[in-house]
Amino acid sequence: MSAHSNATPLQRTVTLALVISTLFWGGSFVFNKLAFREIPPVTFMFFRFSLATLIMTAFCLPRLKGLNRTIIWKGGIVGLALGLANLSFVLGVNGTTVSRAGFLNNLFVLIIPLLSFLIWRERVDRWTLAGIFLALAGLWELARGGVEGFNRGDLLSTLCAMFIAVHIIMVSRILRDEDVFLVTLTQFATVAAIGGILVAVMPSADYRIGPVSASALLYCALFPTIICFTLQNTFQRYTTPTKAGLIYTLDPVWSMLGGVFILKERLSGREWAGCGLIFAAVILPMAIRRYRERRFGINYRGMRDEL
Repeated sequence: MSAHSNATPLQRTVTLALVISTLFWGGSFVFNKLAFREIPPVTFMFFRFSLATLIMTAFCLPRLKGLNRTIIWKGGIVGLALGLANLSFVLGVNGTTVSRAGFLNNLFVLIIPLLSFLIWRERVDRWTLAGIFLALAGLWELARGGVEGFNRGDLLSTLCAMFIAVHIIMVSRILRDEDVFLVTLTQFATVAAIGGILVAVMPSADYRIGPVSASALLYCALFPTIICFTLQNTFQRYTTPTKAGLIYTLDPVWSMLGGVFILKERLSGREWAGCGLIFAAVILPMAIRRYRERRFGINYRGMRDEL
């Protein structure tokens, strides 16, 4: 794994790498849900990021001499946002279906320009506004569908989308020329520390680590955490943010397929409609921007992202 590459990879290589990252992330919804049968969500988050921190530390041993106060400070601040995103993620997935959680998490694509407008008064184009209204319609359909309507897990999954957006914005605004792997290590350690504190202060809950939860723990620590960060940090800079955003809309598709075929989840007609509207809300602005990029030759590169 390398932070920089001298040769520009082929676009099909870039696309494949980002698609693989969405597959790993989508799979994490299913593996989290399976693990929660034996391990409480917050405890699982603590174990996952503790293991990821240990693996990342072993990989970063030759780089540790470059660890300084600036990296620790910036990585800790950005890691706080990542910790809140993952805390709301595990609690959200635990309280709703992975199909619903996947589509709700993907709302971060719309929340980013909304937060940018509220904080920095950056212009929100009409297609993004259209996407926001479609997303609201999708949330309304989800609220009317299912046995419990829009439940606590759905709310936490939507909150997770906001924290993902905050994390992405903070990465873009705060991080500059720091070693990407040391910053990532610091973020992982911060999330692990948050999880450890919560496990220590929360009422203790019994858990067991069986073959299924152990496999889920290893998968989530390695694939959607370490490998996905590496793939995105390595390859996303070689494509446009719009194209990357379109690829990332595959996340909820993989989680939905996993929920339906592995966990045997079933959605009502209104739930399908709500998920479809949210998916359209996310993909419409991205598709329009991608069309403009191809039509007018716009090519925005260099956006540092996380997803």
